[in-house]
Amino acid sequence: MILLPIHIVGGLLSIISGFVALLAYKGAGLHRKSGMIFVFAMAALTTSGTVMAVVNRQPFNVVPGVLTFYLVLTGLLTVRRPAAGARWIDVGAMLVAVVVIVTCVLFIGIEALASARGERGGGFVGIYIIFGIGAFLAVIGDARTLKARRIGEQQRLARHLRRMCFALLIAVGSFFIGQAQVFPEPLRSSGLLGLPVLLVVVLLVFWLIRVSLRKWRPRYA
Repeated sequence: MILLPIHIVGGLLSIISGFVALLAYKGAGLHRKSGMIFVFAMAALTTSGTVMAVVNRQPFNVVPGVLTFYLVLTGLLTVRRPAAGARWIDVGAMLVAVVVIVTCVLFIGIEALASARGERGGGFVGIYIIFGIGAFLAVIGDARTLKARRIGEQQRLARHLRRMCFALLIAVGSFFIGQAQVFPEPLRSSGLLGLPVLLVVVLLVFWLIRVSLRKWRPRYA
């Protein structure tokens, strides 16, 4: 299937460009260029992954694809245009996140029921709790933004960071942890595969603190 190579290449480009954008100075040329590569790579990754999940009848893999695409899209729109007033794309994106929440809740119930009957091990429950909580927090942010009609520069930057980093976290976790079998056994048993995931979290916290400083502004060049 041609979608698999697209998915693999998109995933690798997403992780590489995502880390470059995360490490680069915010607003500088390197950050903006790597950030746009990240957006297009994530679009290819999530679209191909979602289509393959539908074709292969793997409903559990549809949710992360849809959620990640939503995060990247809204994260991009947060800084690409002024957040002034409610627009149809903002409302539509929020509704997508609501659907993700409902789906996660339904899958959690199905998994719990199946596990109680001994039909499944319930391995999907934990990950869908994380997806559901992430989508719920994102919907709260969407609602606040729509209600406020206009948000400040620092709030916009923080919103952009949270959404892009959560999307990168999903991609990094899916590769280094979800596809751990592609790595040599010594590396898997060393526990080092969790370091990229931890690095995303640490850098997110660092930049959120940085943008919260009143005197700090991104450098546009």
